[in-house]
Amino acid sequence: MAGDGALRAMMALTLAILVAGALSLAQPILAPIAFALFTIALVLPAQERAARVMPRGLALLLTLLATLVVLVALTLAAGWAFSRAARWVIANAGLLQALYVQKLGWLEGQGITLGDTLSETFDARWMVRLAQGVLGQLQGILTFLALTLIYVLMGLLEARPVAAQLRRMGETRPAARQVLAGLAVTAAKLRRYMLVRTLMSLLTGAGVWAFATVMGLDLAVEWGVVAFVLNYIPVIGPLVATIFPTVFAGVQFGAWQTALVVFVALQVIQNTVGSYIEPRVTGARLAMSPFMVLAAVFLGAFLWGIPGAFIGVPALIAGLALCQQFEGSRWVAELLSGQAPDTRG
Repeated sequence: MAGDGALRAMMALTLAILVAGALSLAQPILAPIAFALFTIALVLPAQERAARVMPRGLALLLTLLATLVVLVALTLAAGWAFSRAARWVIANAGLLQALYVQKLGWLEGQGITLGDTLSETFDARWMVRLAQGVLGQLQGILTFLALTLIYVLMGLLEARPVAAQLRRMGETRPAARQVLAGLAVTAAKLRRYMLVRTLMSLLTGAGVWAFATVMGLDLAVEWGVVAFVLNYIPVIGPLVATIFPTVFAGVQFGAWQTALVVFVALQVIQNTVGSYIEPRVTGARLAMSPFMVLAAVFLGAFLWGIPGAFIGVPALIAGLALCQQFEGSRWVAELLSGQAPDTRG
């Protein structure tokens, strides 16, 4: 019996590795589909409401245009902020090089020798290549968005027929009715999640901008925009949005003490919004185990990079909502809710 248990565990582990490998290899196909399903869950109610007062085709067109405007606006905002930061780095390449050599000299004075090769690798050409890489990533994101919108268009056209089919099948197959109910709950939770995330991102971006302005930090508006956009990616986004201004503060003011002050202040802003305000606004209906949120973000990032880090938590929300609909898997949703039984809502 013990041997059978070990065999099943090995088979389950092997299956998990194979599924993860398949998901990673299929990223160019599956990632736009996942984002399209997520987008459809957000915008479908708006399309349905618009369809009550205008032709359905026009409602679909307006929904797609609104979706396109929002996605492109977020992408361009992130691209504008990062490109401004990249241009600042290139324009101040001489200052960066001098500061870098100065710190190397200080380390050598302490008996720590890093060698000439390391100091030669930090030059303007390296920073130009980095900036070009950032622009290349932005072009890839625009292509990704175009493919996602195509899937959104097809999905919105088929949403009503699929729902009707599930309702018809639910008359004889309870599982179909439960799936339909689970999809409705998932869509409602995802809309609430994105609403709260957007409000918290605005609050975080405004806080970072205000602090950077008071500190006299260059690119204050850009750092606020970066904090706003990256806050949509839990855990990883706020960390990146803190590290970049910290490094720039060290370069601009030439003092590690100032950089430390910036780092601590930005951490206070991020943690106040993310750990204190957001849970109270979110409420019990979106409660999830912090461990599972962290795992979903890093697993998504491992499989699909930045898109995966963003979609990890929505995928977790969808999985838990569907598990809640079935008696056999309800214990999974309750276990991963991160709440005691008497506090779940």
